[in-house]
Amino acid sequence: MVEEDVKLVSETLTLSATLAMPDSGGPFPAVLLIPGSGQVDRNENHKKLAINAFREIAEYLARQGIATLRYDKRGVGASEGNYWATGFYDNATDALAILGQLKAHVAVKSGLVFLLGHSEGAMISIRLAGEGADVAGVILIAGAAKRGEETLKWQAEQVVKGLRGLNKWIIKLFRINVLKSQQKQIDKIRRSSKDWYRVQLIAKINAKWMREFLEYDPGPDLAKINVPVLAITGSKDIQVDPADLIRMGELIKGDFESHELPNVTHILRVEEGEPTISTYKKQTRQPVDRRILEIVSAWLQRRIEALEQ
Repeated sequence: MVEEDVKLVSETLTLSATLAMPDSGGPFPAVLLIPGSGQVDRNENHKKLAINAFREIAEYLARQGIATLRYDKRGVGASEGNYWATGFYDNATDALAILGQLKAHVAVKSGLVFLLGHSEGAMISIRLAGEGADVAGVILIAGAAKRGEETLKWQAEQVVKGLRGLNKWIIKLFRINVLKSQQKQIDKIRRSSKDWYRVQLIAKINAKWMREFLEYDPGPDLAKINVPVLAITGSKDIQVDPADLIRMGELIKGDFESHELPNVTHILRVEEGEPTISTYKKQTRQPVDRRILEIVSAWLQRRIEALEQ
């Protein structure tokens, strides 16, 4: 794999990225990798959790003759901007701007560019494709088909089920109604007009992003997508509902393929036990589940071959 550091422009900001390409040949089909939520860099790494999923995907696809572009979000890593003033639609604006620059790159076949989004990145991919972005296909990994608020409430229920040790004891001892507490926070966020604020003077919330995410419903955009779509969610995902794959299939009118992978979690690793976020760090010691890489690669190869005929 050959990697090239590139600078990209979105609005007035310069964003940093890595173009990963096969060792020889070119121009190549290419995939824009759109990261998940939070302060994650081009590899989907956060200072508290190194998922590193996009580097693994880039390496695998390069061996299959496919280039990828992965980038640092606004205000993260080497990219300019203020992460705490960045909303969901700002992230979508950046992804669309980056897509145009990827398609124009000399090493890329402009008619063979795909979107691959993970988590929030999947929802941004849905948004762009629904709005008619010029792509050859879309790959949704751990994507949601519900409105943001519904997804967050479903997520809270699953996370509480998986709590262990002290956290579970505190909730039980003080009879804390987690869902009621979450609704209070949602209501407070909706009433706010600030880009961000602190909770209990400690945790910082990107309120602008949250307000936009709460209201975004991917359903109408899913119904407007007119390019092939591949959707993959793990059966042990407790951040997005695996059943959303069924809703995607009902809404997408064209070519749609979905996979619910047994024992795969939101961070794309295998977890044999009961799903819980408390094992995320342990999971990152494993590589990304190979089934994801193989399914994505095979789907891309079929679409590329069909378009090149």
